Amino acid sequence: MADTPDWLDQVRWTDDGLVPVIAQDADSGEVLMFAWMNREALARTVREGRAVYWSRSRKRLWPKGEASGHVQRVREIRLDCDRDVILLRIEQLGGIACHTGRRSCFFHRWENGGWQVVEPVLRDPAEIYGKKDGNE
Repeated sequence: MADTPDWLDQVRWTDDGLVPVIAQDADSGEVLMFAWMNREALARTVREGRAVYWSRSRKRLWPKGEASGHVQRVREIRLDCDRDVILLRIEQLGGIACHTGRRSCFFHRWENGGWQVVEPVLRDPAEIYGKKDGNE
């Protein structure tokens, strides 16, 4: 693509044109979520200063917070040593990153031979999304 910025070409995209993305709280270091980006999502994230992901299930761009209002303001973008994983250091507006109403998507912990829910629901997803399925 002739009009693609060089910096986008430096990312090692998967065969289906995606790159994995980790969203980390810029202040605490807590990992809040994992998602995917395509070239357009990464370019928009850089341009807009807010996280825009690629929804594999909906096959469209997904500006984080479009339904919930829980926008991720990007403070820093990093690319790992292999250039195949993006780290977003973000400010999570509203304090909720997960569509389940929790702070982080990583709320299951392996304990005593099984997965235990260890983080509380901060806000009922029905309040956040109305009658939607809650999959922001």
